[in-house]
Amino acid sequence: MRVAAPAFGPLPLIALRVGLAACLLLPLLLWRGLWPLWRDNWLPVAAVGVFFTAFPFSLIAWAQLSLPAGMASVLNATTPLMTALWAWPLAGERLSPRRMAGLGLGLAGVLALLAGHGARFEVRSLAPVLAMLGATASYGWAGHMARRWLPGMPPLVTACGGLASGALLMLPLAWLSWPALPPPPQAWTALLLLAAFCTALAYLIFYRLINRLGATRASGVTYLVPVFGVLWGALFLGEAIGAGMVLGAALILAGVLALNARR
Repeated sequence: MRVAAPAFGPLPLIALRVGLAACLLLPLLLWRGLWPLWRDNWLPVAAVGVFFTAFPFSLIAWAQLSLPAGMASVLNATTPLMTALWAWPLAGERLSPRRMAGLGLGLAGVLALLAGHGARFEVRSLAPVLAMLGATASYGWAGHMARRWLPGMPPLVTACGGLASGALLMLPLAWLSWPALPPPPQAWTALLLLAAFCTALAYLIFYRLINRLGATRASGVTYLVPVFGVLWGALFLGEAIGAGMVLGAALILAGVLALNARR
C-alpha cells in the first residue's frame, strides 16, 4: 500500500484493488453455482462489503500518503479493540473491567505512537492517525454486521459480492481523480499483489473465520499485521523502528490480548 498509494492516489488505487480482487473471485463463484445466493442477498452483502473494503481501504490509502508503513500497520492492529468496542451496542456484550482496561491500554499505545512519531496535536498531524482509526472502526462494525446479516453465508459470496460492490462505488470517484502521470511498473506490481493476496485471498479466509469464530475473535488475525508491517517497512522501505513505535505496538497488543483473553 505504501508503494502504490503515492503513484495511483488513494481512490484510484482502492477502486483497482477491490475491482481486480472481485474479478479474480467471480469466475470461481460462477463455477460453484453461487450466483443465486449473491443475487438474493445483494443488499446486505453490498453494505457489509462497502464498510469492509471501499471505505476503510480509502482511509488507509490516504493515511499512508504521510504515515510510515510500520506505523500504519501498528494502528491497523487496533481492529480487535474497535471490534470489541462495537460488541457492546451491536452484540449486547458488556464492557467488563478487563475489557475497559484493554481499551485503555490500546489508547495508551496510540498515544505512544503519536509521541514517537513527533505528531503535534493539530489537525494536520492527527488526521492520518484518525483516518487509520476510522478504518479499523469500520472493520469492526462490518464484522459484526456480517455475523448478524449473513450467518452461514459462503465466504466466496460475501467476499466476491462485497468487493464488487465496493468497486462499483469507487469507480466514478477513481475516474475523477485518476493520476496525471502513469504509475511506474513497481506500483502496478504492488497493486496486483494487494489485489490477489491481501484482498481476494485474505477476505475469503477472513469471512470463513467470522462464520466460525465470530467477529471479535476473527479480528485477532490483525495481531500479525504490525509484526510484518514494521519488518517489511524496515527491510524494503528503509523505515526506522523507534522506541515510540515499539512501546505503542506493545501497548496495543497488550490491550487486544486483555480484550480477548478468556476468563
